[in-house]
Amino acid sequence: MPVSPLPAAPPAPIQLLDLAAQHAPLEAELAAAAAACLHEAAFIQGPAVGQFAQELGHYLGGPHVVPCANGTDALQLALMSLNLPAGAEVIVPAFTYVATLEAAAVLGLRPVPADVRPDTFNLDPAAVAAALTPRTGAIVAVHLFGQCADLQALRQLANQHGVALIEDNAQAIGATFQPATGPAWVAGTVGEVGTTSFFPSKNLGGFGDGGALFTRDANRAEYLRQLANHGQSRKYHHRHVGLNSRLDTLQAALLRVKLPHLPAWTAARQRVAARYDALLADLPGLAEPAREARSTHVFHQYTLTVADEPGRRDALQAFLAARGVPTAVYYPLPNHLQPAYGYLGYRAGQFPVAERLCRTVLSLPIHPTLTDEQVAYVAAQVRAGVVNPG
Repeated sequence: MPVSPLPAAPPAPIQLLDLAAQHAPLEAELAAAAAACLHEAAFIQGPAVGQFAQELGHYLGGPHVVPCANGTDALQLALMSLNLPAGAEVIVPAFTYVATLEAAAVLGLRPVPADVRPDTFNLDPAAVAAALTPRTGAIVAVHLFGQCADLQALRQLANQHGVALIEDNAQAIGATFQPATGPAWVAGTVGEVGTTSFFPSKNLGGFGDGGALFTRDANRAEYLRQLANHGQSRKYHHRHVGLNSRLDTLQAALLRVKLPHLPAWTAARQRVAARYDALLADLPGLAEPAREARSTHVFHQYTLTVADEPGRRDALQAFLAARGVPTAVYYPLPNHLQPAYGYLGYRAGQFPVAERLCRTVLSLPIHPTLTDEQVAYVAAQVRAGVVNPG
């Protein structure tokens, strides 16, 4: 009979993401920002939206920032700004959230999955190169779980083949990538367009939906602003077919309160990850998150891979849940096998790395308010579950 490790219970209830604890020190500022927005009554395109865009652009090193309604809209708007012909191919990671494919599909473009690296989970440039055809219009690089895809290789491929590079930076805001020469690149600012999400669980999360686009091209930024506002060049003058995709003034006001704290929150996430690394090192049947050597990691998720044996990941997840440790699987079913994308004609076995990851990944709690005692408890339970899950 297995022996329960000590301590027998978590030092305090453990959450995957504890937004209440993260927001508690900011409660007065958040309330004041909400009250100011209420009294001002400029709920759509109020001054806080532009102010937040400027401040976020400064944080990211100077790109133009175009706020929008959510991260999926941001991806769709980014692709709309390319004016690709119907049926053009958009290369996407085979291991990603469905929104990356969805944004292309709803525009009549064809998502083309490419497999990912088994260590960092990000796009494999060799797989992208193999997927390129004369019909390719764009490559969408997702900076998954908090670190950059190989931006240098992907930028080179895009340049060589005359296609656009879009960065889905919903999970890696503030991460940087070091190219072979020159200063570091900021995630989301290397492609023609970068996107992000302010979904509440993101590292910089709002209090509802929200998103933004980034570009270094002033003309493209203006085009994106028009596309996100019914295609208007000015009120009631519609130059383009656009969307109604605007960041609410209230969300912008609240995000302005949170943005100055993002560096400290990122550092706290990195400390938690380093502590997990030390406590889970050299554990048979378990791999800690690999680091892309040229990228910083902002740890939107701390994602383990469990040995690829039938039921082993699920058994570990159940073991942890029984001991007060919540976990999550991002993502349990690859997008090319989702019923909605059956029309693309892919089958099991075509993207073996992505399919293996869907069977083996497991994300542990990680957030800025996770204590050392909680991290130690989680790690002890993981070790016990790996060594003796019965």
